Amino acid sequence: MIILGAILLVIGLLANIGILTTIGGILLVVGLILTLLGAVGRPIAGRRTFY
Repeated sequence: MIILGAILLVIGLLANIGILTTIGGILLVVGLILTLLGAVGRPIAGRRTFY
């Protein structure tokens, strides 16, 4: 999720497409939050990290 968000964010910024930038930013933030929760010992949906 983090990698997909980063890719979409970069493509959106390079191609100047607002919806890709927005979706990429949201996926990046959600992936980082889920990874932080997994690192503190609260796995979400059975996973500790969301790449």
